[in-house]
Amino acid sequence: MEGTEGLIRGQKVLDTGLPIQIPVGPGTLGRIMNVIGEPMDERGPIKGNKLSPIHVEPPAFVDQSTTAEVLETGIKVVDLLAPYARGGKIGLFGGAGVGKTVLIQELINNVAKAHGGYSVFTGVGERTREGNDLYHEMIETGVINLEGDSKVALVFGQMNEPPGARARVALTGLTIAEYFRDEEGQDVLLFIDNIFRFTQAGSETSALLGRIPSAVGYQPTLATDMGVMQERITTTKKGSITSVQAVYVPADDLTDPAPATTFAHLDATTVLSRGIAELGIYPAVDPLDSKSRMLDPAIVGREHYDIATGVQKLLQDYKSLQDIIAILGMDELSEEDKLTVERARKIQRFMSQPFAVAQVFTGIEGKLVSLKDTVAACKEILRGDHDALPESAFYMCGGIDDVKKKAEEIARSS
Repeated sequence: MEGTEGLIRGQKVLDTGLPIQIPVGPGTLGRIMNVIGEPMDERGPIKGNKLSPIHVEPPAFVDQSTTAEVLETGIKVVDLLAPYARGGKIGLFGGAGVGKTVLIQELINNVAKAHGGYSVFTGVGERTREGNDLYHEMIETGVINLEGDSKVALVFGQMNEPPGARARVALTGLTIAEYFRDEEGQDVLLFIDNIFRFTQAGSETSALLGRIPSAVGYQPTLATDMGVMQERITTTKKGSITSVQAVYVPADDLTDPAPATTFAHLDATTVLSRGIAELGIYPAVDPLDSKSRMLDPAIVGREHYDIATGVQKLLQDYKSLQDIIAILGMDELSEEDKLTVERARKIQRFMSQPFAVAQVFTGIEGKLVSLKDTVAACKEILRGDHDALPESAFYMCGGIDDVKKKAEEIARSS
């Protein structure tokens, strides 16, 4: 799984007769390994409970759980509008600098706090610099504790690795996650950044093997390669693996075979928008573009569904009024439209949230908000219970009680 420099024809090789085997277990937490399980963090050997092969069959149908459960993240905008399925697959779409890494870190942090669960971060074709930055940020925010218990294992196959290593590193990360699911009954979060590079590495390997390419030059086995990995990410009766996969879309073409094949496996899409980030609203999740199959009254309940669709309708109405406001100003709107704009702006600001991992930047203590509180608060805002509160009180708060406290402080200071 390394470069071929220095190898010569006729050199003796040893056939182990085994697939790639890597150490798994609690000893992997807080450590960085490569595709074959070797440590990359210069902290000595990784003490795993056992060695596991990276190629295994997905769980049998009888072992899989058929119940659809929502995984609460504590992030208001995600839980309300595009909830994640426990054991589901989530696509995270976003450009540079809109907060993908911070959202990933907060998810790792929240799952550790709320569920006591573990996370596995897999960098597929990742820039070495980005991996290094992520590792040091995790140490600073306490997700990795060099002296004590850590909640995350990291696996990296960087851009400079041969395509064979990049095509297999996602399976290495998945094998670590499977151990925690199957042996310890944990709900595990698996992050893959970037799933497109997994496909790209498969394409390079296929070309080197001399296979006839299919559409747009991809490998003929594209759907099989993707399916073999994605089918292992599932919920069993013991535990679950919920995966968050960063998806790069080449030339913004969603019909490209690589993203199109990925879409077929996703349960939810979280879209990070530069326009929302420019408003200073973080997490910069686009409430209208983000979708989830879990947003169904049969799964989340009628009240949650009605509130979520009510919020989306309000924000859509506000979006359609923005051109009129830009040209003619607020004064030209009817009283009903003015009320729509006011409530939409409050909802928009209420969807911002201080993150525990971003406390060093914001100076605001991170807030974990339960789904019940989020639904109740949005119901009150839509109903007009908080029309008298100033817009600024809704910005960077947790639940509605925080908003009321902030409004009182604003009233006192003025």
